[in-house]
Amino acid sequence: MPPKSRFTRLDAFTKTVEDARIRTTSGGIVTIVSLIVVLWLAWGEWADYRRIVIHPELIVDKGRGERMEIHMNITFPKLPCELLTLDVMDVSGEQQHGVMHGVNKVRLQPASQGGGVIDMKALALHADDEAATHLDPEYCGSCYSAPAPSTAVKPGCCQTCDEVREAYAQVSWAFGRGEEVEQCQREHYAEKLDEQRQEGCRVEGGLRVNKVVGNFHFAPGRSFSNGNMHVHDLKNYWESPVKHSFEHTVHQLRFGPQLPEDLATKSSKNTPWTNHHLNPLDDVKQSTDDPNFNFMYFVKIVPTSYLPLGWKHSGSNRNLDDSAWIGSYGQSYDGSVETHQYSVTSHKRSLSGGDDAAEGHKERLHARGGIPGVFFSYDISPMKVVNREERAKTFTAFLTGLCAVLGGTLTVAAAVDRGVFEGATRLKKLRSKDL
Repeated sequence: MPPKSRFTRLDAFTKTVEDARIRTTSGGIVTIVSLIVVLWLAWGEWADYRRIVIHPELIVDKGRGERMEIHMNITFPKLPCELLTLDVMDVSGEQQHGVMHGVNKVRLQPASQGGGVIDMKALALHADDEAATHLDPEYCGSCYSAPAPSTAVKPGCCQTCDEVREAYAQVSWAFGRGEEVEQCQREHYAEKLDEQRQEGCRVEGGLRVNKVVGNFHFAPGRSFSNGNMHVHDLKNYWESPVKHSFEHTVHQLRFGPQLPEDLATKSSKNTPWTNHHLNPLDDVKQSTDDPNFNFMYFVKIVPTSYLPLGWKHSGSNRNLDDSAWIGSYGQSYDGSVETHQYSVTSHKRSLSGGDDAAEGHKERLHARGGIPGVFFSYDISPMKVVNREERAKTFTAFLTGLCAVLGGTLTVAAAVDRGVFEGATRLKKLRSKDL
């Protein structure tokens, strides 16, 4: 027998000789069951290690001079596209009147005829063959006492009906149907306007704005600024033989790119506050037959980042200029997404004043006056939500869990086997005494 080492007395794992070991049927069954349990729990630990979860963080947004995109798809079934104007303005002083870049106006059939999309050729009120290119090169149309617009094709002249309307808007004059304007008579503007009276309109697309407090709104008639006031030419809206209204359906409204739909499933906490990929105004419908009605939405925008697993800051796609195509803001080559989620409260009132007695709130009184339309006022939160993809646990935690599974299962199995063996032994002794 070899001499004992100084470590012998420290051995916590004492051994038994082969002759002192007893193998039983119950022990074999317990061993097989414990092995299955170990494999099953080990697979669970591996799956948990490979699982990706979203950990949200709240930080102060330190971005400066940024811009954001507004993507919309809104239908106005009782208002033709010719009377609908989209304007954008913010506290920095930037104003965009009659926005068209990146936004499409789709003419819709009357609701009684199904509300389908009219032929694409009919989407523009002024077709290419109605432009002034066929006129005498020496022709210079009158602007009817208004200064010619800066966007006129021929400087100092108003060659088309649209240029006359633009000239009137610059000096804050109401235009009407243009029945006494030679250019509008030539293009049959009044007749075509009457043809569209029964139609609806869908506004879809996106626009780019400064990331500051501002608003965008849909209102009737061409817009213009009169001193510090923003007004609209409502003549064609009020004097229409057809009763219009701003009944509308918001199919989609988002600020920035859409977050991945699997964000909620990856979230480490399955709560109602993990619905970052949802837009609260999607599929919202407001109904009214009153042409003197105003809808207001007050939107609180929260900047939100989505960082994929293994993301490292590269600085790409942070300073895109305005020449970039609509929809490119927020999308990076490294898979990260810079977008915005929002909350919203809404308010609606009749421009004629009155109260909300019909809704059970007689004490709620409304002021008189205003512009009919749909208004979205947005404010930017100084806080930013960062959704970061991470492993559910580290590799060290995986090894620790694996050891706990192995040791715990074997310990419990040994206790069960010992209990079964002792019980069987005592039962045999009792039976032998009875005999």
